[in-house]
Amino acid sequence: MQLKDKIVIVTGASEGIGKATAKLLASRGAKVVLAARSQDKLEVLAKELSDALVVPTDMRKPDDIKNLVEQTLKKFSRIDILINDAGQGIYGPVEKIDLEQYKQVMELNVYGVIRAMQEVIPIMRQQGGGMILNVSSRVSQNYFPQLAAYSSTKYALNAITLTARQELAVDNIDVRVFHPRMTATNFGINAVGSRPDYVTRPSTDRPMPIVDTPEQVAEKIVEQMESDEAETGM
Repeated sequence: MQLKDKIVIVTGASEGIGKATAKLLASRGAKVVLAARSQDKLEVLAKELSDALVVPTDMRKPDDIKNLVEQTLKKFSRIDILINDAGQGIYGPVEKIDLEQYKQVMELNVYGVIRAMQEVIPIMRQQGGGMILNVSSRVSQNYFPQLAAYSSTKYALNAITLTARQELAVDNIDVRVFHPRMTATNFGINAVGSRPDYVTRPSTDRPMPIVDTPEQVAEKIVEQMESDEAETGM
């Protein structure tokens, strides 16, 4: 898809991968809608971009998601691309997963994504097409101790994304999934639970994993958007 003049909603745009992706999209000529809970951070970012729209949004709240879509249509009259990047981690062994915390993470990582998709799909169908790109994780393709709860949300996201891709192809709505690996963001700080030692400390049998910058991940996301690939990653 050509990105120039496309209207793109980016959730989780206040920092990390979402912020870097929004900046790169704007540099390619897209008009970005910045969604996150931190309005102050979004306002600072918007000043760096051309014709960006700031919509403070908690992706756990259905009314916020509806407002995000409504405000985007009010300003731009269409939605070409939705990038679901907002998410939260949760650490801990299976036997100690706090189910209330797990529900909250699931609300953001899965339910919020579904709600956003459900809001934009009818709009994209009426327009004659669009793109939805969901940011998953490499952990959804592996099995790491103490990451069962988090990775399960991303396993679910993968299934939802690729099934929706099949369902919506007839409407020219292109649904894709991207898998970043460990990235230098505040993900670990914002996650629930204690970060496993093997994530932060190398050992003789488990070297320190490669850590990408948000800008490197954004480059790959945009590269995927401009390609025909349904599922890619770092």
